[in-house]
Amino acid sequence: MNDRMAVDCAIKNNLKEMARSLVGTVKLPMHGTQKNYVARFAALWYTDNKMTHERRGRITAVAFDIDGTLYPQRALFWRMSGHFMRHCIFFLHYGIIRKQIRTLPVQDDFYRTQNELLAARLRCTPEDAQKKLREIVYDGLAPYFKRIKPFPGVLETFKAFYDAGLKLGVLSDFPPEQKGDLWGCRAYAAVVLSAEATGALKPAVHPFAVLAERLETPPEQILYVGNSVAYDVRGAHRAGFQTACIVPPGRAPVVEADFSFSTYRQLQQFVLK
Repeated sequence: MNDRMAVDCAIKNNLKEMARSLVGTVKLPMHGTQKNYVARFAALWYTDNKMTHERRGRITAVAFDIDGTLYPQRALFWRMSGHFMRHCIFFLHYGIIRKQIRTLPVQDDFYRTQNELLAARLRCTPEDAQKKLREIVYDGLAPYFKRIKPFPGVLETFKAFYDAGLKLGVLSDFPPEQKGDLWGCRAYAAVVLSAEATGALKPAVHPFAVLAERLETPPEQILYVGNSVAYDVRGAHRAGFQTACIVPPGRAPVVEADFSFSTYRQLQQFVLK
């Protein structure tokens, strides 16, 4: 166990003791739900205090994932549930080949590879697979994003970072064009990039390397903000980026990320301090 993990483990142990102490100091009888509120308060205390200790160096650029990072994914799942049920077999095969693609080296023609892999599973031609992808995924999901609202403070955060002179970027596995103007954030981003267009999906290092090159910024000076530990945090770390991970309120911070936050106000404080 390295020093950072040892310190983090010690803090978490202190957090547990703090929660027990808080529960013990309350004189009124406490039910399980009330104890959970106390534990969530303790977790938030830990998140806020970790904010002041985990910054690794200078930040001159901030880049964002989209899905689950700029908006709550449950909002999309709720709205597209009917669409998913109508095409559940397709989405099953699509999910399988996307995982397969993540294990492949950089592709000269990403979309050709994706079409061929999907065609093999659907037992159709690559041309038919491409048509289904466009109708069900790329064009098919686009209307649902028009009714989804971003997390509170997202646009304000982009503007605050832009006004502070930071370079801003967006890197998503899916085409950003699918989400229109990104709830107003696109106007502040110097680079808006789809990992698909680079030939590889996250957590491959390649999409992050292309992002750093487009931002004309050393990787170690870029903070990448995402919601997935497996794809966003680990991929960005391997590329040399600093990382921030958005977590639900009350959820324990992500140990692998340099910073965990539940509100965009916290992210602003961390970056602009």
